[in-house]
Amino acid sequence: MKTWEVILTILLSVGAIQGLVYGLILWKNKGPNRLANRFLAAILFFFSYRLLVETTKIFGLGAYDFWYHVLLEYNWVYGALIYFFIKSYVTPGFKVKGKEWWHFLPVAIEFVWSNFIKTQNFYWEGTRESLSWLGYWGYVVWMLYPTMFVVAGILIIYYTYRARRILRSKIEDESSGVIPEKVTWVKRVLVVLSVFSVLYVVVILVDFFFFNFAGNLFYGHPVFIGMALITYWLGIEGFNRRDELVVKVKPTLNAKEKEQLSAIAQNLETAMKEEQLYKDPGLTLSSLSSKLDVKPYLLTKCLNLHFNKKFNDYVNEYRIQEVKTLLKDPKNAQYTLLSLAYDAGFNSKASFNRAVKKLTGKSPSALKLG
Repeated sequence: MKTWEVILTILLSVGAIQGLVYGLILWKNKGPNRLANRFLAAILFFFSYRLLVETTKIFGLGAYDFWYHVLLEYNWVYGALIYFFIKSYVTPGFKVKGKEWWHFLPVAIEFVWSNFIKTQNFYWEGTRESLSWLGYWGYVVWMLYPTMFVVAGILIIYYTYRARRILRSKIEDESSGVIPEKVTWVKRVLVVLSVFSVLYVVVILVDFFFFNFAGNLFYGHPVFIGMALITYWLGIEGFNRRDELVVKVKPTLNAKEKEQLSAIAQNLETAMKEEQLYKDPGLTLSSLSSKLDVKPYLLTKCLNLHFNKKFNDYVNEYRIQEVKTLLKDPKNAQYTLLSLAYDAGFNSKASFNRAVKKLTGKSPSALKLG
């Protein structure tokens, strides 16, 4: 065995073993992130499996022998696992059900197609005619083109993008209870995985179109070394944070506290609707508390636990609804959207734009459409 093969074997084996060990620990963990830990464990298992398969190839195994038919590709599973790991990590009580199982459809397709292609070796007699049309071209597209690798990279890019959107929405939604600093590490993981996949897809396509993909593996070893390093890093991060609370636990209330907050909530809603307190651009938590004759901390508690909202979001929802009402009145057709926003209680264009974007997910001009 050559020196570089020994070094490569050690690197891939260490990454694979590390992934398996940490994966088992995470799978058995019964902490607050149990489901998320299991998805992370599954990612580590599949990464480790892929590294071990590459290690066997160094020893000449898997080239049209027994292992060739046993060691199947599971390159299309990573994207869905990454997506579900993030979703379960920041969503307490999350369960995969219903249509969400369809995210694993690419894995089933890859499994079936890979088996079909590998069985063509039983019919191959050295001529194109010995295979069916589907068998021949399927083999060409699957084995001589970078199809499985490009699709795998695209799936990871797509699902890391969706996962980043989930993280962003959870962080921006203060009512979600997600602690921003606790998810910084997974944001880094998603960035690394997406950049790694983009580079891989670009390089493999350049190689395919301009060089000799079928026989050129100049980037193959660096890719798997990178996978081994990511597996090692991901295992350590997951292990160190396996019991870390990511979402704030809401306090439980007794019957007396629920009754007290319910009464405050009713008075608050009445005052906001009948007195239109939200139209006051200088309205603050303190001034609103004084009008309701309750202590500020109780009003904050009511907003957080009864309405599941922050003060500014609660007030701005009323203001945005007021803007919509004003837009429906033909008498206001001559006024600009911003002037109506001022009438509704917003004190600046920036605060209006920011509130509409945050609470509706749309631009202010979309309010005109109802």
